[in-house]
Amino acid sequence: MQTTLANPVTFDGVGLHSGAPVHMVLRPAPAGTGIVFHRTDVTDRNPRVPARWDTVTPSKLCTLIENADGVSVSTIEHIMAALAGLGIRNALIDIDGPEVPILDGSSAPFVRAIRRAGLRSLPGPVQAIRILRPVEVREGEAVARLEPAAEFEIDFTIDFTDAAIGHQEKRLKMANGAFVRELMDSRTFCRQADVDYMQSHGLALGGTYENAVVIDGDKVLSPGGLRHEDEAVRHKMLDAMGDLALADAPIVGRYVGTRSGHAMTNRLLRALFADRTAWIWEDCTPAQVHSLPGAGVCRPVAVAAR
Repeated sequence: MQTTLANPVTFDGVGLHSGAPVHMVLRPAPAGTGIVFHRTDVTDRNPRVPARWDTVTPSKLCTLIENADGVSVSTIEHIMAALAGLGIRNALIDIDGPEVPILDGSSAPFVRAIRRAGLRSLPGPVQAIRILRPVEVREGEAVARLEPAAEFEIDFTIDFTDAAIGHQEKRLKMANGAFVRELMDSRTFCRQADVDYMQSHGLALGGTYENAVVIDGDKVLSPGGLRHEDEAVRHKMLDAMGDLALADAPIVGRYVGTRSGHAMTNRLLRALFADRTAWIWEDCTPAQVHSLPGAGVCRPVAVAAR
């Protein structure tokens, strides 16, 4: 069965790049809706923007979606990761501005609030995208690839000259609540020099040491230090989880990322869907649904009538 939220969930914060206050409400939605953002501050055009791979437009340092009327929502990757990590496939997200609140720079505040609200089952089968053969995109030393696997896995490698990050790699099977246990609380990260540059160019205006891991060479400047020794690669996996959720269905396959980011993951999805020999739709059996991200980690509150 498909899923949605059992109750609305509200978030208030600021946009990472705009610094502007934003009010956001996640609402239950019927089966087949997918994840749709609704710009409540837009009244002269279509205010709804589906969170799909084909609505992504180029943007610096985040994932931005835009509809045909030019209405956009940016920095959606952390909320998309939270929803995917909890197995929630249908939701209407009311938002009164163009950027999702950054909160603490991870998915954890979203996940915790959604888990308190609970999950509701909906009639209708769960369809997944099964990867049949490898699809890959490259840009210099960066690589993003999808390849066949029995379950959804993420395998990520990063390599930074900064000693506070350095070389990190991690591989996880994403079933059995792995996102909640391993990835959800890992924060976005950046260099102090990059923060200074971005803010001088009108970006990262809502960034603080509390909602990002800021590094300077071998030093972690954010109070309290790291939540995990390999928090950086965990966050890159969190981002990949959110960006792959824009496939509009769970993926059965392995994502391999090497120095990749938001733009490359979207290029990968576009390459995947352009090649009909590389994937198939698959109606999931109950056993397969149980192996998808989110199974068993969100409290079922009610079951919709068939």
